[in-house]
Amino acid sequence: MQSPAPFTRIGTRGSPLALTQARLVRKLLSAAHGVSEDDIAIEVISTGGDRSQASNASLIEIGGKGLFTKEIDDAMLDGRIDIGVHSSKDVATRLPDGIELVGFLEREDVRDAFMSVKVASLDQLPERGRFGTSSIRRAAQVLRVRPDLTIVPFRGNVGTRLQKLLDDVADGTMLAMAGLNRLGEGHRATALLDPEIFMPAPAQGAIGIAVRSNDSKTAQLVAGLNHAPTHLTITAERAMLAVLDGSCRTPVGTLSRLDNGTVTLKGQILSLDGKTVFDSIASGTDPVVVGKQVGDDLIAQAGTEWLAQWAAL
Repeated sequence: MQSPAPFTRIGTRGSPLALTQARLVRKLLSAAHGVSEDDIAIEVISTGGDRSQASNASLIEIGGKGLFTKEIDDAMLDGRIDIGVHSSKDVATRLPDGIELVGFLEREDVRDAFMSVKVASLDQLPERGRFGTSSIRRAAQVLRVRPDLTIVPFRGNVGTRLQKLLDDVADGTMLAMAGLNRLGEGHRATALLDPEIFMPAPAQGAIGIAVRSNDSKTAQLVAGLNHAPTHLTITAERAMLAVLDGSCRTPVGTLSRLDNGTVTLKGQILSLDGKTVFDSIASGTDPVVVGKQVGDDLIAQAGTEWLAQWAAL
């Protein structure tokens, strides 16, 4: 006898964090629609970003953030899954035709966490110490305050990165506090970094939910999971990124808040070595307008020649 079709099918990467996030979405869908969690399928999908982990290369060198979502998008478009669950900071700024990012769970802590088995804070790292990261944003921000440090390529999940620290591959590294919290590993953070100085990646700390653009049934299923304040601030951050993506490949940071319907967005771009920094801020009730205003201002400040020199690298 053939098993009944699942209520809906969630696609996710297979990392511990990705599975934790997918299970949270399944739990919320189960509660919202009165169905058993067992009736909501979770399909693990290997992505190019996962397969490239061993190379330690930065994402910008091997194709960008979409490497963590392409195969999940393809599975949705092929009808093998109905919902894609992502760490929102990994979602490409321009989605493939037929895919729509329809909602976000309430945002977790947006800050980056410093991790080390040797020292208590970034400023305590030894002179000319080794900082492990493959994020160009984190590397630039670290070099801005500690230009003496050497950047060591460093990728992998929480356990892998901790083991690399224990194996003395680097003296310190940085992870998103949101991921540590969701995994119950918040105690691993040696110190939390000031987000005004170490601006998070756009959309950091939020779980994003994607569906097929023509699948109104699934869109309605997940609509109740959307956290409106998170959706507004991330819309502003992604609108800023959409402006910058077409102009440069420099490190980008954002920090946003929502007060009585007004979105305030701070944006930042840096040179890869952290020596040059441009900041902008805007507020308004339309998050797309706010994001575009910050992006346009950053480009105007930096100038096309400055942007071109980093984009060519």
